[in-house]
Amino acid sequence: MASKERIARMKEETRINILKAALEIVKKEGWQALSMRKIADAIEYTAPIIYEYFANKDAIILELTRTGFLKLAKKLQDAKDKHDSPAQQLEEMWLAYWNFAFDYTELYQVMFGVTTSCSCEMVNKLPEAECPWSIVTPSIAKLMNIDDIDSDVVCTKYYTFWSVIHGLVSINLVNRGNSDEINKQVLRDAITGIIRSITP
Repeated sequence: MASKERIARMKEETRINILKAALEIVKKEGWQALSMRKIADAIEYTAPIIYEYFANKDAIILELTRTGFLKLAKKLQDAKDKHDSPAQQLEEMWLAYWNFAFDYTELYQVMFGVTTSCSCEMVNKLPEAECPWSIVTPSIAKLMNIDDIDSDVVCTKYYTFWSVIHGLVSINLVNRGNSDEINKQVLRDAITGIIRSITP
């Protein structure tokens, strides 16, 4: 029994090492440089061993995307848990979203196709991609006194928030022209403006 557990643990460690190596390659060289051969070289394994864990490069990218959504969900939930007021929750969550984008830039790029050629169809099939929606929309509904978080109104307001914040993030990932102070002020103005517009 102990032997089976040890083998399972070693397999999981190898799987994690493959993902870590892939992310390190991307951080140094960009998503376009990622290859199974480079990952194998980085962890000093042969390429066929990598294929025992992941069918191809897309499978590795998809797993990193899943990891990104789980990390983002944790950041959003932690931010939400700091406040009882839905307005404060929304402000804190969208600031956490912004910080995530710059703390985990490579993951954010692949999660949302910023400066990468990700397959959005693959990403949209990930259940984890729904995590931000599931965490944020109850606060929007509560602020607006709407019981149905799946209503068109709540959906529209969520995508209003997301479009503005994601747009600002994308602009800054591609070209960080302004100072961080100015960027943060623009972000806060946008969040505050949307919150004010949906507060009854």
